[in-house]
Amino acid sequence: MKVSVVIPARNEEHSIAALIEGLLGQTRPPEEVVVCDNGSTDATAAVVESYVGRGAQVRLVRSGPGLPGRGRNLAAAQAAHDWLAFIDAGIRPAPDWLAELVSRAESSPEVEVVYGAWEPVTDSFFKECAAIAYVPPPAEFEGTRMRPRSIASSLMRREVWLRAGGFPEHLRSAEDLLFMNEVERAGARTAYAPRAVVRWDIQPNLWRTFRRFVAYSRHNIRAGLWRDWQAAILRRYALLAAAALPAFAFGARWVVAGLWLLMLAARGAAALRRQRRAFPAGVGRNLLRLCVLVPLIAALDAAALAGSVSWLLLDKLNLARRGAAEVAR
Repeated sequence: MKVSVVIPARNEEHSIAALIEGLLGQTRPPEEVVVCDNGSTDATAAVVESYVGRGAQVRLVRSGPGLPGRGRNLAAAQAAHDWLAFIDAGIRPAPDWLAELVSRAESSPEVEVVYGAWEPVTDSFFKECAAIAYVPPPAEFEGTRMRPRSIASSLMRREVWLRAGGFPEHLRSAEDLLFMNEVERAGARTAYAPRAVVRWDIQPNLWRTFRRFVAYSRHNIRAGLWRDWQAAILRRYALLAAAALPAFAFGARWVVAGLWLLMLAARGAAALRRQRRAFPAGVGRNLLRLCVLVPLIAALDAAALAGSVSWLLLDKLNLARRGAAEVAR
């Protein structure tokens, strides 16, 4: 069983070396690591080329500016082997990550896809609260606890990638969800490897979280997945607006602000309860967490709404393209 690890990368000069080192140092190293550089404007390609020049089992595929789906497709198409392991730049694999994926695949010859596990890196109090706010909690699975599947911790036969039609190339995010749904619809025989762990570094502050989720929101709608995210937020704010109408009628706007803060605090408390096994803590720490969760959840809601407006203007109404066309005239 020979494995090619596939990595899409763009402007990852500060993280790509650590990822390659982590892959080459696996207890069961891959036969090759294929990195597709999606038009980086930094030294990402040079860092990868330094490994190629040293004779490491690393290959560089160059592309013009592109999104993650295109990078994965180009790297997968250039890969030399029939098994493809997918991981992303900025993610840290455990030393036995690939060994666990391969072991699960080899234990059942009929298996075509293996999903490993993933964990958020919570090395600051803000990241801990962010993980509580938006990272799915682990669920019981085959006698252990595991978060939902992720393409960034997976192994599959090349033929499955082909059957699913590859990754959508027009999306900044959610392309992995669409692809995994297609893999499922294609009837690929799937297994799970809970001990094949990668660690995902989440955004370190409120502003960067907001910016990232604005992009997620827009592309989530472009992917047709708005019912999985934005729909619930719109329902909450519609109910809040209905409850606030009497207050507006009598000029008591402070009541509206109070209802909004109460809603955010209730959602923060619900998140703490939902994540109590993944992030256990005492009453004092949970109160401090709640103080961060309230503005964090508000920022996530604002990002979801801003991304929705961005989709409406840039994609649905095509205002950017129309403006460019007017300038061209």
